[in-house]
Parts: sequence; C-alpha cells; structure tokens
Amino acid sequence: MHKIIFFLVFIVFGTISNFSQQQFNKDTISTTKGNLIITFIGHASLIFKYNDNVIYVDPFSRLADYSTLPKADIILITHEHGDHCDPEAVKQISTENTTIILTKACTEKISGGTIMKNGDVQTVKGIKIEAVPAYNIVHKRDNGEPFHKKGDGNGYVIQFGDKKVYIAGDTENTPEMKSLKGIDIAFLPMNLPYTMTPEMVADAAKSFKPKILYPYHYGDTDVSKIVDLMKEPKDVELRIRKMK
Repeated sequence: MHKIIFFLVFIVFGTISNFSQQQFNKDTISTTKGNLIITFIGHASLIFKYNDNVIYVDPFSRLADYSTLPKADIILITHEHGDHCDPEAVKQISTENTTIILTKACTEKISGGTIMKNGDVQTVKGIKIEAVPAYNIVHKRDNGEPFHKKGDGNGYVIQFGDKKVYIAGDTENTPEMKSLKGIDIAFLPMNLPYTMTPEMVADAAKSFKPKILYPYHYGDTDVSKIVDLMKEPKDVELRIRKMK
C-alpha cells in the first residue's frame, strides 16, 4: 500500500513540477550574439532566453504555474489589464535582481518597476528596449472610449544581437506600427473587439514587413484567415503557434 501511495504522489508532483517544461512550444532564432529561444506560453505571454538572460512578456497565472519556471532577469508588461499585468505571476518569477519594465498604470498593481513611456529607450542588462505606442483607433467601448487609449500602453522593440523583435501589446494597426523599420520578428495581436482583425494584422505586416510574423493573443479568431491573407508578400514568413 505504501509503495502505491508513494507512486501516486510521485506521479502527481512529478506532473506538476514538469508542467511548464512539457507544455510549451519553442522556436530558436540565430543572432550574431547567440541564440534567442522563444517559449510560447499562450495568449500574450512569452519567454525569451538570450544568453544568460530570461525575459518574460506579460506573464499570466491562468496559463502556467510560474513557480516552476526560471526566475526572470527582465519582465516586460505592456499595460494594466489583468491578462497582461498579473501581480501574482510577477511575484513568482521575480528576484531582488529582476528588472520590471511597465507602464504608469501598472504601478497601481505592481511596485518596484521602471516606468517606460511611448518613445522611451533603455538598455537593461545589455539589451536595448524601446517602448512604442499601442492603442485602438477603430474598436471602442459602448461609451465611445477606445479599449486601449493612446499613450497608456506600450509595445516593445527589443534588440537581440542583430535581430529586432517587436511585441505589439494590445493595439491596432497604428501609423506608428506601420512605420516601423528593420523588424525581424513581430508578434501582432489578433482578437476582437480588443485588438485587430486578420485584415488589420495583414495590413500592418505588409506595411513594415517583418521577416517573421507571429499572430498572438488571438483568442477564438480563425487563424486560417491570416494564412490566406499573408500568402503574399513572400518575404514575410508567417508562423502560427498556440497563442490563443
């Protein structure tokens, strides 16, 4: 009997402890200064492993047991909504050496972070990070307010060696997005009514032409639509991952 109980406990706790490592897809991108490993947690949550740095984007407790994941060197939070700004997830991956980059509104939930506004540029642990605008133009609440106001939220452009990665945050295909230059990898949100339609994502991607496009935060959107829309141009590689 004791052996059976021990075996069952081992299975349960072994499953929990290995949950994070077993569930998530990863891509590896070569840069001039080492490989960039992207882990797709889901929704708007990502992990970038680059040399000795572990960088989280919008960690969200509903998607993973963050207590089993590596501690963060940098955490990027795009805006204050609960599925992006989750104090519990941040707490589980933070140490006294973690740098948290966030917006002003996020400081009402999370203390000890560094505020970046649209247009700010900082180098954190040797990695250049630029905050860019993320906002709605078309999609609005019933009272006429946009779901995401201009100036409140950030997207981030991160420099990994010779590769520039753009995490758009919750936004539409804004003029600022469409004028981006030299983006190698782009994560563009694709869910209604809060961010973009597939048509908006395609419009943006065809404007600034990232080498690799990852639709993310796409909820129940039919991803086959963006596949059809991005058959051209050939110089943008579309990659679909589990990022509902």
